[in-house]
Amino acid sequence: MDFRHLERYQPQLRALLRIVTALLFMEHGLAKLFHFPVPQPGVPDPLPAILLAAAWIEVIGGALIALGLFTRLAAFICAGEMAVGYFMFHAPQGFWPIVNMGEAAILYCFVFLYLAAAGPGAWSLDGMRRKPVR
Repeated sequence: MDFRHLERYQPQLRALLRIVTALLFMEHGLAKLFHFPVPQPGVPDPLPAILLAAAWIEVIGGALIALGLFTRLAAFICAGEMAVGYFMFHAPQGFWPIVNMGEAAILYCFVFLYLAAAGPGAWSLDGMRRKPVR
């Protein structure tokens, strides 16, 4: 089966990937900071400084990426946070991501790295800012 006809929707599909990933990422920060929609399991309360910083990166970075505002920079920072998080908290628990529960961190890291390189796609404030006003 040939799926090349989907190529014309690449900007919209990238935007969907950006928005859904960013909203899921924000949820982690909101759960850490505000226990919304629920407290994040396994996270100490009160938060240590490193998790507090991570939570704010997740909320602010996730919001910027979802809106498509400063997408490349926000995505690069969020990718870095996930790389640090993986190697600090997951990798010491075991080599295999399925064992150390690090699959999500790896996926977030590489999706954000992709968005940092590829840009926001369609439906972004970055795209609206670049269009000349007539």
